[in-house]
Amino acid sequence: MATLKIFFFVLLIQCTIFTGSSRQLKKSNINIDSYGDNTVNVISFGAIGDGKKDDSKGFKRAWDACDSSTPSPTFLVPQGKTFLLQPLTFNRKHCNSNNITFQIDGRIIAPTKPSTWECNTNCHHWIGLMNFDGLHIQGSGTINGQGDNWWKLSCKDNQKSCQLRKPTGFMIGHSKNVDIKGLTFEDSPKMHIAFEDSTSIHATQLTIKAPGNSPNTDGIHIQRSTNVSIHNTTIQTGDDCISIGDGSKYINITNIECGPGHGIRYTLLQSSSFLVL
Repeated sequence: MATLKIFFFVLLIQCTIFTGSSRQLKKSNINIDSYGDNTVNVISFGAIGDGKKDDSKGFKRAWDACDSSTPSPTFLVPQGKTFLLQPLTFNRKHCNSNNITFQIDGRIIAPTKPSTWECNTNCHHWIGLMNFDGLHIQGSGTINGQGDNWWKLSCKDNQKSCQLRKPTGFMIGHSKNVDIKGLTFEDSPKMHIAFEDSTSIHATQLTIKAPGNSPNTDGIHIQRSTNVSIHNTTIQTGDDCISIGDGSKYINITNIECGPGHGIRYTLLQSSSFLVL
């Protein structure tokens, strides 16, 4: 009987140690969830996802963990959560992989008041992705720029809004070989998506929407970019569905549901080439 008691006592100690180790592992190991060995889940790095607490630091820590030693990493924004983010830029120079996936299944929102945006001198964009070569942005999630209060502002009303300017919601710059698919973009302060100084961009199955009276809320803006294809996408905003700016060529646009909005607008240069079906 004494031997049996000792056995159960030892077993209890082992279970306690195992439980403590499991909790510690869950906090520190980015590969703990079921999404794959190379997945970086923002929840594992301090993001809360309650729609109230600023999750920017958690996203930054998760991106820092996605270093160059991780092959084909996936940066996961999980479903069932709402993440509040200040202006944030992800740069491939930190995570130097040619096959990076941003899996956005949750909801991402911006601060509601322009005065609470944390920008030094110029909010050029809210969420930016820079210097990538081989990037997949996908998921069932929603990215909402909370632009309503921005639309109401003018320089006369608020001098700070003039300094910061209305930011683009989601910008991809100086990148190539980028796919973006399946996401919903809502209520950006200005343009919803911008492709700038990039090449070989493929966008499909996107939903972009803002009220018909929202100013300058272009669905997709293309600037100084080549080999861009956009298809099977619904765009319902207060400005151009797609705008094509200076220095862009080889643009293919097919099967777009557009309206309300101003259709497709372009600055036609001698070197420009595009197809709209």
